Amino acid sequence: MSARISATTLRYLIVIGLIALWELLPRTGLIPELFLPSLSSTLVAGWTDAAEYGHALAVTLYEVVVSMAFACGGGILLGAIVGSLPRPRVLIMPMVSSLYAVPLVILYPVFTVWLGIGSESKIAFASIYGFLPTMLATAAGIQTIDPQLLLAARSMGATLSQRLVHVIIPAAIPTVLSGLRVGGALVIVGVVVSEMLISSAGIGYLISRYRTILDSPHVFAGVLLVLFLAIAFNAAIRWIERKAAIWQTGTRAGQANDEIASSAMQPAT
Repeated sequence: MSARISATTLRYLIVIGLIALWELLPRTGLIPELFLPSLSSTLVAGWTDAAEYGHALAVTLYEVVVSMAFACGGGILLGAIVGSLPRPRVLIMPMVSSLYAVPLVILYPVFTVWLGIGSESKIAFASIYGFLPTMLATAAGIQTIDPQLLLAARSMGATLSQRLVHVIIPAAIPTVLSGLRVGGALVIVGVVVSEMLISSAGIGYLISRYRTILDSPHVFAGVLLVLFLAIAFNAAIRWIERKAAIWQTGTRAGQANDEIASSAMQPAT
């Protein structure tokens, strides 16, 4: 317990030290404020234009939420289907793995030609950007499931949809959450990067606009908002992981109790 407390304390001290350096280095002139404005001036810039940043954050949040619904939801579903069926897995997985190695940011101009510079092109780009790692991680997790579970489900007459919902996805939860963490983070990156490239709204647009006029405090205020989004998403995934761990522990305990009870009810030989 003491080691755990000391590790937590150390993390807090590191964060406090980084915050102090962020404030002191520009103030003392060791780093020009054009490159790194002080934390206080960054916060003042964000507070002064809070309405503008609030509107931009709402646009970015909308695009992130919709993109995650397509990327993570579709990636988990298709990854579960592909991972549980041998023939589609052999056919599709090599192609998806090869496509994941391609820098997909080069495709964003194509999406702007097809869908314009509004939210549609950003959602489409970010959805594909986060879809691939989520699908790959889910399909890989499906392959680690005990085949006896799938055999038992099929022998009891479970359909493919029932096996996906009640057997495959619950058994692959740790790997699915790992893919969800990576895919969700890439969705945030995809939305912000696409806003920085071609857009007229969103946090990425504000960062790009203030960068062109060399307004560093406003640029870093936008960076702080993106960092807040990433931290909030990571905290949500960690909460889901804790809940899933409790559920899995309870399930295993219940299975063990059932086995003990059934063995106790058998007549002695």
